[in-house]
Amino acid sequence: MRLFAALLTIGSAAAFSPVTHKTFAAPATSELYGGDEYGASSTSFYTTTEKQDSYESLDAVLETKCKDEKVRLVIKDMLDACADITEALRVALVTVEGSENTFGDAQLSVDVIADNLMWDACKDSAVIREGASEEDPEVRNTDTDGDGEYTVCWDPLDGSSIVDNNWAVGTMVGIWPKSTGLIGATGRDQVTSLVAIYGPRTTVLVALDDGTYEFSYGCTPDGCQLPDGSFEPWICSRHAIQIEKDCKIFSPANLRAAQDVPGYKRLINHYMEDRYTLRYSGGLVPDVYQQFTKCQGIFSNPTSPSSPAKLRLAFEAAPFALLVEKAGGKSSDGVTGGSILDVQINAVDQRTALCIGSANEVDRFNDWVIEKE
Repeated sequence: MRLFAALLTIGSAAAFSPVTHKTFAAPATSELYGGDEYGASSTSFYTTTEKQDSYESLDAVLETKCKDEKVRLVIKDMLDACADITEALRVALVTVEGSENTFGDAQLSVDVIADNLMWDACKDSAVIREGASEEDPEVRNTDTDGDGEYTVCWDPLDGSSIVDNNWAVGTMVGIWPKSTGLIGATGRDQVTSLVAIYGPRTTVLVALDDGTYEFSYGCTPDGCQLPDGSFEPWICSRHAIQIEKDCKIFSPANLRAAQDVPGYKRLINHYMEDRYTLRYSGGLVPDVYQQFTKCQGIFSNPTSPSSPAKLRLAFEAAPFALLVEKAGGKSSDGVTGGSILDVQINAVDQRTALCIGSANEVDRFNDWVIEKE
């Protein structure tokens, strides 16, 4: 009480004491630009997708856009796993599991849950013979009957460093035929690939015969209600997506490499000076997935002696490259400038540099960043 009274006395005295105030001139550059406008809507790239009267079901699209029955089955198996991961993420807390993956990284509870669901899907599938997880990069047999056809590689939950923020994360899946297997194959040998993103909604990109399609899970739009009052679990929300050759959205990964690679520093300066829009979260799935919703974009991840490659060829780069190239985009291996789909997979955990997205921007990356001998 005495302390309170003393503070009150000091405060009261100060309130009535003459005070000399310093005056500060506002910096000459302190100015709000834009007039009466708020934000920068011209660079925000809001969606232009219009509501449709009806949406095709997964089965209807696969029937016409995927001629191989076994490929249709493996796609549906993987989509079922993505649906299970969606439901699990809604109830799971993000905590450290107390275990480590083969790289020594602490595993999160959601990593383990998603990985187990992927393994369960492979073991239950009638067409999958082998599986390999980014959490444990070894090809393992899952085919008890000997009738399996495909080797499936996946990153069960990409984005471990941002999932605790409740940011969008995802699952990446590459699928190779028995005729090639994984080791010695290339990304171009994939029969299909899928990338799921878990955010406010769950959507999955799927490589089909004539392009890249997006399917949305658990949506209930008008025109999709079944006779019994239920809804299709998966509907096709985007058909045969096309990525424009030019773009104004950039996602620059591994910026540390700009200290070692003059061409990358020059490229980043170009993006800023030409007023490209930065859209980068640090998660590979959302940073590349936006190319399919905005129909443009460039993701760059070069390497340098002090910033070595981190992306996995089989689990991450090859699945995304198939989707991007089927949508009219390009990919670069960051070394020769060739497509990432032509890089031979010699190890399950093989790492790679990567640039991927709008074709003309990938060409610019190859011209500016890759050192010519």
